[in-house]
Amino acid sequence: MTQPRVVVLDYGSGNVHSAVKALVAAGAQVELTADRQKVLDADGLVVPGVGAFAAVMDQLRAINAGQLIDQRLTGGKKVLGICVGLQVLFDLGVEHGLQTEGLGQLPGVVEMLDSPKLPHIGWNTVEAAAGSVLFEGVEHERFYFVHSYGVQNWTLDAMGAFLPPKVTWAEYGSKFVAACEVGPLAATQFHPEKSGEAGIRLLTNWVNSL
Repeated sequence: MTQPRVVVLDYGSGNVHSAVKALVAAGAQVELTADRQKVLDADGLVVPGVGAFAAVMDQLRAINAGQLIDQRLTGGKKVLGICVGLQVLFDLGVEHGLQTEGLGQLPGVVEMLDSPKLPHIGWNTVEAAAGSVLFEGVEHERFYFVHSYGVQNWTLDAMGAFLPPKVTWAEYGSKFVAACEVGPLAATQFHPEKSGEAGIRLLTNWVNSL
């Protein structure tokens, strides 16, 4: 059986090498690159992200990542966002009063979590969506989060032919989107590459779906 080819998008984000290692452990043939044709041709594309929403968006725009992701999704080719890689898929990020346009793949706003203690760092459980592909076999496991911002309101009922979206929630002061699956697009607010065996299983589920 041929290993699925996965590109981890290399746009200057930190923490990419741990994602590469975890995807290899999950059974993928992995390349870290921003080469346009390789990004478009891969079976799966992973968009990692750490740091501030605005800074990540600047880096993504510099390599025209929005168009690449659009083109993949239009062709039904899978994309997985991780952490800020989830956040930038939404319409807008609001950090320290600064509003930054996201990639707009999903409707919604990334805002500061409603919690007395930030950032949210550490292990947390999730409420896995019914029928989730990502969480099959790890519905009741804990995953590793590092963030102060998140999507706290989900407004998308459908996206074209992809019905219905599968939304997984977590809670830290208030509920926020921990993961979502909409057609070929999936994303996690937590770091599966830092989430031990449960994270590798989740990535394996994604790799096996390619």
